[in-house]
Amino acid sequence: MASTKMKIKKSAEGGHDVMVLAKHPMETGLRKDKKTGEKIPAHFIKTMEFALNGTAVAQADLGTGVSANPLISIHLANSKSGDTITVSWVDNMGESDSAEKTVS
Repeated sequence: MASTKMKIKKSAEGGHDVMVLAKHPMETGLRKDKKTGEKIPAHFIKTMEFALNGTAVAQADLGTGVSANPLISIHLANSKSGDTITVSWVDNMGESDSAEKTVS
């Protein structure tokens, strides 16, 4: 199910802009299945962490108010060519995914 994609773009202000698309259903636990009428269990990303060269630099706490397949973007002012950027996330069911890219 999980698939995380990352794009890195050089910023006009210096550093880089990092955009992450996480394929995830982000269910609130409030919707009902149209066929059975039963509630669909909550299933959402709780935490997304960004690291630059292995050091955590940002963390996003998500929840049920975020749409499916969230697109999260951050600006890394001190990043330079050759740096490694890693993003990882964990959801409320213990599932996780990550992506890593080297800044070009």
